[in-house]
Amino acid sequence: MNLLAPIGIAYGRIMDVRNRLYDSGYLRTYDLGARTISIGNLTTGGTGKTPLAELAAEILANAGEKVCVLTRGYGRRDPGRCVLVSNGEAVLADAEAGGDEPVELARKLLKKAVVVADRDRVGAAAWAKERFGITTFVLDDGFQHRRVKRDLDIVCIDATNPCGNGCILPAGSLRESFRGLERADLIVITRSEMSRPTGEIESRLRKRNAAAPIIRSTTRVTGIVRVGGHDPGTLYTFEKLKAHLGNDGPGGPVKVLAFCGLGNPGAFFGLLKAESAKHSGRLFAVEAEKAFPDHYDYSQKDIDDLEAEARRAGISAFLATGKDSVKLEKLGLSIPTFSVEIKFELSEPDLFRSLVTAS
Repeated sequence: MNLLAPIGIAYGRIMDVRNRLYDSGYLRTYDLGARTISIGNLTTGGTGKTPLAELAAEILANAGEKVCVLTRGYGRRDPGRCVLVSNGEAVLADAEAGGDEPVELARKLLKKAVVVADRDRVGAAAWAKERFGITTFVLDDGFQHRRVKRDLDIVCIDATNPCGNGCILPAGSLRESFRGLERADLIVITRSEMSRPTGEIESRLRKRNAAAPIIRSTTRVTGIVRVGGHDPGTLYTFEKLKAHLGNDGPGGPVKVLAFCGLGNPGAFFGLLKAESAKHSGRLFAVEAEKAFPDHYDYSQKDIDDLEAEARRAGISAFLATGKDSVKLEKLGLSIPTFSVEIKFELSEPDLFRSLVTAS
């Protein structure tokens, strides 16, 4: 029996009441003065919302919009402070000040979007609009942030764990009941390549929202980027990794240790194993895995412990995520470390583009 279930039920009822107050207009929503797109989820942990926010911002920037990504920036040193993570031309904050995901987004969206981390997204939006002439806002992790009025509400559902354990916080991973799905304008089933056919998931979602389009996304590894070392930021392929680090003869794979601080570490490890299998295991093999808490702030001791484990196992390289890499750069890394670059591929990219850019 889940001893926290009664608290979860009570929290869920509070969220239901809060949503009804917003729906009725009793609680005020604020128009940001520009087209606003929210990307979020119903569960805690990683569902792929940040890569989808990156994709949406990229599409908007390519369409000529002046884009600002608004994010809370979990794990920041001072969560109450407004931080300009990127002015669109340069990254101006590190992970400690701006948060790991905002810094990762800022780097990937250079020349394409301003990134601001602030708990008060209404105030941050007003400031950004005045300073940068923003024409479109993207809310990263904004589904429960009802204070902001939005023109498009996108909800990510992880195919590998669509409902969490079915319980609401703190008993489970649901942020609110699945009734909240009624607010979605578009549903994206992420990591669909890691699950059985998604028809059953779609049928369950349709019971809560019969109108919103449902599309699927798959995750593809596009390469790995060196973290630290003598060539930081260099893009590698796994073939290049093998050529540089192969230590088991011409046919032997590079042995790697994969680690991450994500809400859903299993999805990352599964992605790497699938990528290794694509190459018949000849280029690299995941010999060990280590999961840290979400938004984990790595210390030098953590790295030293991982490196000691790696040396005992004959491991030649570390693989982590982009979210991890922004916090690893400040640490001493004697074993070659790489962040895994990924790209979302949508089942209906034209539909997604049309909804995102609609005026």
